[in-house]
Amino acid sequence: MTAAGTAVRGQRRWISSVGVSVISYPAARATGTPVLMLHGIGGSAESCSAAAHELSSHGHPAYSWDAPGYGESADLPEDADHAATVIAVLDRLGLEKVHLFGTSWGGVVAAQVADRVPHRVASLILADSTRGSGTDPQAAAAMLARSTELAELGPREFAGRRAPRLVAPQCPPAVGTAVFEQMTQVRLSGYTAAARMMAATDNTELLTRLTVPTLVLVGELDVVTGVAESERLAALVPGARLTVVPGAGHCAVTERPAAVAGALREFWAETP
Repeated sequence: MTAAGTAVRGQRRWISSVGVSVISYPAARATGTPVLMLHGIGGSAESCSAAAHELSSHGHPAYSWDAPGYGESADLPEDADHAATVIAVLDRLGLEKVHLFGTSWGGVVAAQVADRVPHRVASLILADSTRGSGTDPQAAAAMLARSTELAELGPREFAGRRAPRLVAPQCPPAVGTAVFEQMTQVRLSGYTAAARMMAATDNTELLTRLTVPTLVLVGELDVVTGVAESERLAALVPGARLTVVPGAGHCAVTERPAAVAGALREFWAETP
């Protein structure tokens, strides 16, 4: 079992055709459908590393991407189509069908992928996610203002102000440090593109037409997107299941990787 906050090494893969870096976690004995994990707006591929390792150790080959402009991935235009890039990554990795996991902003992107290519998504997992900031003009404006804040403060001070709210008050110090350090690595180009996408997005209607099995996960103590928003997501997606992760905040996938991976495996075992 992987402890929260523990660094897990995977294998870096550079997909030159789309300029995206992916960390792969091969399963010693692949018995399950592969998983592609999409991080949040303040994270990177490393955010999902411990959960990806948990899943691969149970037979699911796992992949965690650095979104364009994040981690070791190349910068793309600020108006880049993130969902289209995910589909291109699936093509280049030769993955015909995956369980698609997205945390926070990653869930907003994942929902759009599931809507465009449902035949390639075995299941959709929306973790501590949202419909997008475009549901409310004030929320959209606040999201766009984050890029200015990042540019003015620099990533370390920016992370110092924001990272503490992403984890539960009583999370292990190593987890809080990991979340903070991951946020200090954000680049303005990637963050701005993600913020603009979020500000322009309202997935409300899209969620109602999804046809793939969907699990909505949320940390019990999430004060960023919150339990109420996850309840809305679960109500909007036909047949979706809601699972609350005890004792976790917004970064449940980083705080409680074993619990999150266990919830996924339980959902898949019960999904036709």
